Amino acid sequence: MSNTPHDLAIIPERVILIGLATRQQDMDQVNEYLEELAFLAETAGAITVKRFTQKLDHADTRTFVGKGKMEEIIAFVKANDIQIAIFDDELTPSQIRNIEKIIGCRVIDRTNLILDIFAKRARTAQSKVQVELAQYRYMLPRLTRMWTHLEKQQGGIGMRGPGESEIETDRRVIREKLARLRERLAEIDKQNSTQRKEEAKSYVLLSWVIPM
Repeated sequence: MSNTPHDLAIIPERVILIGLATRQQDMDQVNEYLEELAFLAETAGAITVKRFTQKLDHADTRTFVGKGKMEEIIAFVKANDIQIAIFDDELTPSQIRNIEKIIGCRVIDRTNLILDIFAKRARTAQSKVQVELAQYRYMLPRLTRMWTHLEKQQGGIGMRGPGESEIETDRRVIREKLARLRERLAEIDKQNSTQRKEEAKSYVLLSWVIPM
């Protein structure tokens, strides 16, 4: 049977997880956090292929992990068709950009993954707008590695950020989008408030017609 576009859309993405043991947390804690991260990745629809850990006094400001560990990750990504590298700690915009350029696949952190799960599970109009607001707030300081078509965010391997002029355009686009989302959220809150008042009136009327 041939794969349809729908079939292809639900193929789980192959991911690796990366955690760092520093002075603030030992390796047992890191492994515990990675176990939780693996569950989150599975919830988001991914398959965890391998976990990488390293002991460092502090995260490398450029690549988060050290040079030797990064070389190990690069080799594994290339040999095993890895689509996303998920870091347990929140990465800076420059770290995301540097790591993606080095390893050749998408890089996200725990915060990004959690936002994705919330987006996947949002059902009400209010929750969808709230999640979208959080996503754009997360994106705004990270535009050095984002792409220009913000309305069509797609996964992909080896994506690169736009030029500086496009980045400034994207910042304006995102700020305008944030403003519209805040207005939409205010409208929903107002509608919900009106609906609750109408429901309360209906309940009072019903209580008068049919004593409770």
